[in-house]
Amino acid sequence: MKRGALPEGLPPRVPRLPDHRGRRLARWIVTRCGWSLVGEFPDVPRLVLIAAPHSSWWDGVWGLLMKVAIGIDISFMAKRELFVGPLGWVLRRLGGIPIERSSTHGVVEQMSARLQQSPCLWVGVAPEGTRKPVQKWRTGFWHIARAAGVPILPVYFHYPERRIGIGPLFHPGADCDADVAQLRVFYSPWQGKFHGTL
Repeated sequence: MKRGALPEGLPPRVPRLPDHRGRRLARWIVTRCGWSLVGEFPDVPRLVLIAAPHSSWWDGVWGLLMKVAIGIDISFMAKRELFVGPLGWVLRRLGGIPIERSSTHGVVEQMSARLQQSPCLWVGVAPEGTRKPVQKWRTGFWHIARAAGVPILPVYFHYPERRIGIGPLFHPGADCDADVAQLRVFYSPWQGKFHGTL
């Protein structure tokens, strides 16, 4: 797909946003700014989507614009401190789920139960948990996917080419450390706005 190109359709079982005028504006912005989407979404109704490298608040801006532009409904977890005032209202409207990062165990239980109970739900997580370079990822996304019995979809930002890329569907096994190490190898070529994954 050429630079600035976006897909015209989505697989049948992928969660969708309602059609509205904001989609045309979002498509215009992302294509005008040269961003493209590379790869294909799997035809899966429930999964955990991870996005990295996360090095700037611009990741959220481009990710949300891309989501609206292509009409895909991806809920996302973010720190609860962001969900205040007008920004909180906007984030909730865009699928944001506020989380208390200090209570990881409760988040895993709540999100895995939500995935199991929903016929169609994609939940997005930034596994680094911060915009700073980190040696160790947070593993909540793996535990959520494993507990819910759903696959993991790796999505990457590559700022040098203004690309958001879709990786291959990943099915978590029994070894969290081995799975996370394998996923980090996938992310090693991609460069965020300020850094890649360590």
